[in-house]
Amino acid sequence: MISNTKKDDWRDNDPDKETSDRWRNDPNNWKWKGLFYYNKEDERLFVPKKIEWKGTALNFANKKSKWASLLFLLFFSTVLFFILNRL
Repeated sequence: MISNTKKDDWRDNDPDKETSDRWRNDPNNWKWKGLFYYNKEDERLFVPKKIEWKGTALNFANKKSKWASLLFLLFFSTVLFFILNRL
């Protein structure tokens, strides 16, 4: 049986529902007209968007967000490169 006592388990930094809702609804945590989420208190990398059914947003205050952004950009650039070179 695997123990869930690992410190870096992704569920450990999930805030309670009340805190999560307060952070999500705080306009100071959403930059550039709600496009970017930036909250140093929130340790999660992916957070629900202001309107939850719209998906998730990247928390740019998290140190890992820069790597995630770079990875997304690299992936889509590679796909675009292969699509355009096929024509």
